[in-house]
Amino acid sequence: MRLPASITPPGAERLRRGVGARRELLLAGCAILVLVYPWIAPSDYWIRVACWVGLYAMLASGLNVVVGLAGLLDLGYVAFYGIGSYAFALLASGQFDIHWSFWAIVVVALAVTALAGILLGIPVLRLRGDYLAIVTLGFGEMTYILLINLDRPINITNGTNGIVGVDTPRLGAFSFDANWKYYYLILAFLLLGLFVIQRVNRSRLGRAWIALREDEVAAAANGINTTTTKLWAFGLGASFAGVVGSIAAALQGSVFPDSFLFAESTLILAMVVLGGMGNILGAVVGAAILVVLPELLRPLQAYRLLIFGVLLMVMMVVRPEGIVVSRRRRRELRPEDDELATRQRETLYDVERGVTP
Repeated sequence: MRLPASITPPGAERLRRGVGARRELLLAGCAILVLVYPWIAPSDYWIRVACWVGLYAMLASGLNVVVGLAGLLDLGYVAFYGIGSYAFALLASGQFDIHWSFWAIVVVALAVTALAGILLGIPVLRLRGDYLAIVTLGFGEMTYILLINLDRPINITNGTNGIVGVDTPRLGAFSFDANWKYYYLILAFLLLGLFVIQRVNRSRLGRAWIALREDEVAAAANGINTTTTKLWAFGLGASFAGVVGSIAAALQGSVFPDSFLFAESTLILAMVVLGGMGNILGAVVGAAILVVLPELLRPLQAYRLLIFGVLLMVMMVVRPEGIVVSRRRRRELRPEDDELATRQRETLYDVERGVTP
């Protein structure tokens, strides 16, 4: 229940304006910090860490489309990341002596991974929940094994040795040969990706994803084509992983199959859940925490993963809806909070009007 604007108490309106002003000020400060970060970072190492924060933020945003918005549990998301990385490495290295432009390969990787996502989505359209998770997990493991064994009879992926000597991206005469240059490249792709997700989320397709997540049967009964809606989610989410894979291959200068194990999928999923499922900003926050926190705990080498795991467990118990919570998600997990907020608004209105209980 929300009071109409015409009878909203003046105190509540002033409070709302104050909260909005503080939020805008905080966002402006964060934007300035992000833009100047390479010039105030303690060392080049921490600029490199920031690059990985951006890459994982894009991965988490892509998986958030599939899991958080459409409600399709995907445990093999890292497979698309690997496909994008190897697509770039094969077209920009000495493996086949092909040296395409970085920008052309990014488009190719995006198209290939989007197609792979759609092909994965077609046979699993009727699956839900645990069954869908098992199938996508199998797809991720099959992709990993394929990357290892495509070294015979024709050596395509170079097996467990991976592909090294990947070309450095260039933009005319400008070469991305330093971490700070990659930082701004990744930041540009991240902002573009978040803009695309935001626009799609507010479109008819985004509303269809939410309806599908809440109740697939009800969504179909209301005229939503669940087949195309699922395929759009798989395709868009996979395309993000393909772009990230291309940038990561260029950043590292090499690609190895062990970078695309199941543990990577679970890490990306943890970022989505920790940040707040279905929340666009939450995926970025979750990625930042799960990339930076292990680095901060690195001096405690023997206990680093133990502390990391305990903190995640405590977080999920104390705040299961995630750090950045969408209103819909909060209603699902903490309905009592909405009831309390309604009572508080009613009480404030009574006080402003001089009404006693």
